[in-house]
Amino acid sequence: MQTTISSKFQVVIPKQAREHLKLQPKQKLTVIEKDGMLIMLPQRPLNALRGIAAGANVSDYRDKKDRF
Repeated sequence: MQTTISSKFQVVIPKQAREHLKLQPKQKLTVIEKDGMLIMLPQRPLNALRGIAAGANVSDYRDKKDRF
């Protein structure tokens, strides 16, 4: 996929990417510049993160009492 930067430095996100990522109008994106690349990450509400660690192994989790 390719896009072009307009004279106002605006970029259109291709429709295929918008649909795949379920982006919505006025949704915020975080832009990160790293090693000559621009990375855009859609911001998600905190409640969208609920359950992402379900089934995680916490048996090797450190308690505060064994920290230095």
